[in-house]
Amino acid sequence: MIIFGTKGYLYQLAILTMVCGWCGNPAAHTLRKRVTKFTLFFIPLFPFSTKYATQCTFCGGEQQISQEQADQLLAQHGAGPDGRSGQAPQPGFTQPGQPGQPGQSPFQR
Repeated sequence: MIIFGTKGYLYQLAILTMVCGWCGNPAAHTLRKRVTKFTLFFIPLFPFSTKYATQCTFCGGEQQISQEQADQLLAQHGAGPDGRSGQAPQPGFTQPGQPGQPGQSPFQR
């Protein structure tokens, strides 16, 4: 008996401020990447569908876009292909796990 199927993965690449095509409000939009992978015995093997979309956080309207448009939006936003911005952290905020920072975890003594 062979068990096969699909599994979907949703990645949030960036949050952009744009004018919504549905409601017309300038609002934050999430840029998302949806990847569907073929699975064999519940193990994801390879992607067979990749789609990109933007969703308005004000009205919830979603618009499908091409990969080229998604890359262009990421380039305008200044984020890398993994969705993380290349900006330095703000002063006063530290990354988790840095040694010598008191009060990082309420469970440490």
